[in-house]
Formats: sequence, structure tokens, C-alpha cells
Amino acid sequence: MRGVLLILISVICFWSCEKEQTAKLNVSSPNKDLEIHFQLNKKGAPFYQVYRKNEVLIDTSFLGFELINQLPLTSNFEVSNFNLNSFNETWELPWGEQLEVESSFNELKVFLKEKTNSHRKVNIVFRVFDDGIGFRYEFPEQDNWTEAFIKEELTEFNLTEDYKTFWIPADWDSYEHLYSTTKVSEIDVTPYRSQNIIVNSQIPENAVHTPVTMVGESGVHLSFHEAALVDYSSMTLKVDTSNLILKSNLVGSKNTDYKVKRELPFHTPWRTIQVTNSAKSLLSSNLILNLNEPNKLKDVSWVKPMKYTGVWWEMHLNKSTWHELGGKHGATTDHVKDLIDFSAENNIKGVLVEGWNIGWHGDENYGPVDFVTPYPDYDLKALVAYGKAKGVEIIMHHETNANAALYEKQQDTAYALMKSLGIRAVKTGYVGHILPDGEYHHGQVMVNHFNNTVEKAAKYNIAVNAHEPIKATGLRRTYPNTISREGLRGQEFNAWSSDGGNPPEHLPIVAFTRMLSGPIDYTPGIFNLKFDDYKSSNQVNTTLAKQLGLYVVIYSPVQMAADLIEHYKGHEDVFQFIKDVGVDWSETKILDGDVGDFVTIARKERNSDAWFVGGITDENQRDLELNFDFLDPDKTYTATIYRDSKDAHWDENPQAIEIEVFTTTSSLKLPIYLAPGGGFAISLFPNR
Repeated sequence: MRGVLLILISVICFWSCEKEQTAKLNVSSPNKDLEIHFQLNKKGAPFYQVYRKNEVLIDTSFLGFELINQLPLTSNFEVSNFNLNSFNETWELPWGEQLEVESSFNELKVFLKEKTNSHRKVNIVFRVFDDGIGFRYEFPEQDNWTEAFIKEELTEFNLTEDYKTFWIPADWDSYEHLYSTTKVSEIDVTPYRSQNIIVNSQIPENAVHTPVTMVGESGVHLSFHEAALVDYSSMTLKVDTSNLILKSNLVGSKNTDYKVKRELPFHTPWRTIQVTNSAKSLLSSNLILNLNEPNKLKDVSWVKPMKYTGVWWEMHLNKSTWHELGGKHGATTDHVKDLIDFSAENNIKGVLVEGWNIGWHGDENYGPVDFVTPYPDYDLKALVAYGKAKGVEIIMHHETNANAALYEKQQDTAYALMKSLGIRAVKTGYVGHILPDGEYHHGQVMVNHFNNTVEKAAKYNIAVNAHEPIKATGLRRTYPNTISREGLRGQEFNAWSSDGGNPPEHLPIVAFTRMLSGPIDYTPGIFNLKFDDYKSSNQVNTTLAKQLGLYVVIYSPVQMAADLIEHYKGHEDVFQFIKDVGVDWSETKILDGDVGDFVTIARKERNSDAWFVGGITDENQRDLELNFDFLDPDKTYTATIYRDSKDAHWDENPQAIEIEVFTTTSSLKLPIYLAPGGGFAISLFPNR
């Protein structure tokens, strides 16, 4: 239901001793816990404050822009008008963590006008939800100003506490870093600059990527991010460690002295602060989605959540190659037929094939890549037909080698081929140095490339799973063919990094940071956790039970059974959970968790009454009590639990797992042991 109601708002106008007018405007959340105060100081500089239960959460934080060839937009403003609205609706996700999403907020729109001769106009829109705030700038159409060249956005977040912070550096080319946990005052990206993360890296400032999550002494949880990133540069946050102020620092380019170029009228992305009383509530927040526009594609029934296998992990283990040289090519017709057969037998609907197309030459001496021509040992059309007969789809792979310009030229041809064959999903990749030269993965040029790719793919009924992507900002609501993305240090780092792989705490941090922005294609399901036959110095730093728990905890509508199919043989009892687990949910319940320590989540499958529960922990063992009160009280369920054995350990004994089948109801409270680096998974099927 939509509604527009008058919001109670206090407006105080007064004259200072210099006869300069200032204005105070307040707007609160529907439950009155959060409140934004907007004001102009005596110099006409706009700033805001955020109050939580009448205490200052974000103190005086200034707003504005530094422009090229124009005076900055920082002061000498007056409030020419304001308006306010209330909004409440429930809308449906075509796929996702839940079926229905509630959106309720109060909005204040402030119209600012310079008092100088130029009289430039800027509007600021604030939306206050029960679980946080969002605000953005609007540049309306106006005389004598048609184009803005933004050198820097000057948005501030003035913290009132030296929060415990979970962060990665603001690398203009990558999100593939391990998280640090420090106080805000201790954030220092210097050590990251000397790390070899194998992909391109550019860390120019002592700044952090978003989402960045913080926990206060009182238990308040904050996460700073942005929503609806369109035709703009990605916002990172520069850290003033002495004054505890975060300042927007847009990703730039070597090719221009501006970071954003836009024609008026336009608006920026939303700047967001999620605010909750607990880690559980933070994971339940839909603020980022709610700040995006509704579905523009209408019918997206062709977007199919699914589990998939693929020609992928074997290349990271050096068992096979992406290219056809040397006799180890992975993407062969016979091999992919085996994967299709395995998938069809195990309730898996897709097979991803990497290295199928010409342009891979071994090492890093890439092509020009051709996105329509297979290698001679890969019969694309025959495999599509073979898979279709068995109910299994081929998932296309387009590794661009970061040559965005070349990919744009070939997209129509490549997508037309996919549509002609009935292929409905593509995994894209952007490994390497961005072309056109001088651009970075997270600047405006590449933001537009990634978004335009999704829009173009939609015209061919194709869903996009982007790797090395621009960060997620909730645009999956507007373009639901944005099916998933990487945008973090993924599973593959366990196979080839020289720093020991992803530590056990990595994913309990990711769940409360990166996952707040949207789905993650993390590729779980590794059963052969130590790779002695391939790479004796590498391993996955989890238990086997934790790999199962990831299917529920780390959300994606496409989930890979990532290991080699031979590693699943002999473990059919454990693999049963991967066969059973859903990928598309009608309800999600966050049961428990602490940022960086552990998390447990229950999800109900769409189109069935089955529930699945997953839990993961860091390097510390834990004893938890699982309450099944999320189940239907009028039903009994057959539960199968996959959990760590008492002697399990992520390094010393990762394979130790116990499986138990029992009948349960909603009244059960079950003690569960999580081993160091461990986890658990439960399937719950209602009995008739």
C-alpha cells in the first residue's frame, strides 16, 4: 500500500548576530528511534546529524562537492523550500532471500539555492527507515549550468565513537582482500600495498571499501555503503583516524582530472548507514534494496536460480587448463558430458564451462578473446542439446581479460548466440588491467560498463553473474537479471594464494560486510579440503560441515558444487545435503551471530515447506543452542543434521563429520557443537 502523509517535522529559522539565516529541519524514522537533523551554518554550509534514541550517533557532518572549473558547492546556500512524505509498501522479489519485502520510511527533501550571482541549485533527499538512513544529492535542471565535472564529493560521516571496525582497503581495482578488524583510529592500509593478491591493485588513500561494518560498546551496529550506483564513480571512505571522520573519496581515472561527469539533471547514488541493535538485525535489513527503483524488466521468469557444477576448480588446482595447449584442456566435449550426467543425477540444473572459447593462450598471454568460437575439442551446440535432453543448462563464460572495450563490441553477437541456443546465464570476468587504459574497475567508466552489460543482456533474456565486478548496491531489484557476483576474496584464493588462503574468520566477517550489499558467488562445496595430489602447500581452511553450511549462510541464487566430481564419490551421504538444499527462498530467519565470530541462518524454500539451516564459525569452537521455533507449529519434520565431530578441526581433522536423522517439531531446542573453523547444516522436510 502506498501512502503520502504529513510527517511531524520541526522547522526553526532564526537570524544570527551577523543577520545570516540558518535553518533546522528534522525528520524521524517510523518508529521514532532514528532522527536526522539538517541545518545550514552561518556560512550557509549544509550539514546533518543523526540521532538514535535522542543520542548523537553521527555528529556534525558537512555535505558538498568540489568541481572542475567552478567554485565548490560547499557554502553560501539558503533553503528555498522543503517537502516531506511518508511511504509504506510491501513488494515482491522475483527471487531472493524472501518473497515479500517491507519498505517504510519518512522522507525530507531540502531545496538549496546559492545566494551568489550564479544561484546554483542542489537538492538533498533524506530517507529515514527504522533500520537506517539513506540520502542523496539531486542536481535539477537550471539555467547556465548543463554539465557537472565532479572532482570530489565531500560527504562526511562524523563518528561519535571509536568503533570496532571490519574493513578492507579502498583498492580502486579490487575487492579481493582479507578483512582487518581494528578500531577506526587504527585503520591503516599501508600493509595492503605490499601484498600480492595476484590481480591488479591500486590503493591511493588511507580509505576503506564499503560496506564497512562497525560495532559499538553499547551494541549498536553500523554499516556504511551506497545504494543504486548508476552513472557515477564508486564511493570509498577516506579515514581521518585522529578525528574519527569518514569522508567520501570517489574512485578516479588516469585519463581525466574529474571523477564523475554528468549532464544535468541527475542525482547521485544513495549514501547509506544501516543502524541496528544487533548483528542479527543487521543481516535482516533490506535498506539497500529498498533504496533502489522497482523492477524495470517486468516478467523475469527466464531468470532461473539453480545449483551448478563446472569446469572451474580443476584449473585452480592445475589439474587442467583454460587453454587447449599442453594436453590438459578442461573444456572438452567428453568432460562436459560427464559433468552434465553427474548434474542430472544429483538435482543440479546447470554446468558452467570456462575455457571453452578461443583466446586463452596459457599463462597470462591472453587473446584477443572471441566470445562465439569454441576450441576444436568443444562442441558447444551438441553439449547444449545433450544437456537440454537431461534437464541441465550450459552456463556461458565470458572472460574479458579486463578488455571492456572489446567485450562491448562483441556483446550483441555473443548474446545473440546464447539466445539462439537457449543459454540463459553468463558468468563474466574482468581479470587484469582495465582497457581502455587508465581506467579502474570501480571508476565511472566501468560502473557504466557493468550496468550497461546487465541491461543489454536483459534484452536477450540473459542473467549475469559478474566476477571482478563493480560492487553490489541493490540494483538486482531494478534489474533482476543481476543474478549474483563475486566482489570479494573468493574460494579460489584457497587454491593459489601464497598467504595460507582464507582464514576461518573470513566468511563470518563476509556475512556481515560484503553480504549486506547483495548475493555472493562464493563457490562452496569443496570436499577435498587438502590438495596434496595437486598443491601440497594449499588447502581450504574449513571443516567439511562448514562447506555445507555455506550453502545456507552465504546467500546466492546460483550455488556451485565447486569440487571435482570424483571428490564427491564415496561421500554420497554428505553430498545429499547439496542435492537437497534450495537456492531460492520465501523466508529467511537470522537465528544468531556476532560479526566476525559466527552466524546461523534458517531459510525456507520457495514452492515447498522445506527449511534449511546453516551455521559457520571462525577459528574458535562454539557450543550453540538452536531453537526451531521458526518451524510450523502444526507440523513435524524429518531433520538431517550434518555437523562437526568432536575431534574435527579446520586444519588437523577437517573431514570429521557426523550425520544424524531425527524427527522434530517447532518446540525443539538442540545443542550444536561447532569445531574450530567448523559449521553445520540441517535439512528439514515436513512430514505428511
